[in-house]
Amino acid sequence: MTTFERAFSDTEEAAVSTLQAVKDVEKLAKALQKAAKEGNINAIKRECSNLRDALGPLSQTVANAVETWPFKDDEEEEYLREHYSKELHDAASEQGLKIYEGDGKLIAYPSIVHVLHGDRTVKIDRKKVATLRPSRLTGILKEKQNKPPRFKSGVFLEALYKAYILISREETSTLLINDGTGPVKPLVEIYEALTLLPDIGREYDRTEFARGIYLLDADKTLRTKKGMHVSFPSSTGTKRAKDTFKFVGPDGQRVMYYGIQFSGGT
Repeated sequence: MTTFERAFSDTEEAAVSTLQAVKDVEKLAKALQKAAKEGNINAIKRECSNLRDALGPLSQTVANAVETWPFKDDEEEEYLREHYSKELHDAASEQGLKIYEGDGKLIAYPSIVHVLHGDRTVKIDRKKVATLRPSRLTGILKEKQNKPPRFKSGVFLEALYKAYILISREETSTLLINDGTGPVKPLVEIYEALTLLPDIGREYDRTEFARGIYLLDADKTLRTKKGMHVSFPSSTGTKRAKDTFKFVGPDGQRVMYYGIQFSGGT
């Protein structure tokens, strides 16, 4: 089976051949232009003959180029569904980039990649990208990995705190005001509170929420504006898949989060 990388490479080569053929014809056309400008009848006839001879090879080169892409519409979508993830994994491995799968997404820390089969595009952190060539997409992901995550940890923490207070009721506020520790609340309740509006959950999915939790968890010194510290305790009970949030760190370690807790004091 032809891979996307091979198909893109062949199409690129066909385009290069077409450009060369066009340059050859352009050169002959300029020679004809010069002959006409100088009033050289013999040169005009010669260059007209040369242009006529070049028309056949040019037409064939163009025809070859437009026929190079081997996939039909249904084959493209099938390939994206069934084979593309593996090819992207292989391309990433060749460039020293690690890609992991989680909840139907591809994670190349800190980026989250979602393949949109029907659109023939991918989403990288909620931004649509038309680049599907595995070697090029891998390069984009490597560039992102070499930059600090564009994550507003303070803003996210404040949103978590407000949702936590909202679902924990007044007694939690009293405990925290007195430098105490609030109860452990399931993260799924926080996520549901943050995604109540229609379509928000589709734009801000569970994997992205899990990434935010992971980044906050890595910063042990971060506190809210009111001085509250956040932690993410594990549950000792049975965890249903829908109650947990999973992410993959830069070293490939898979982490799972269930609960959230805020505490006051120092």
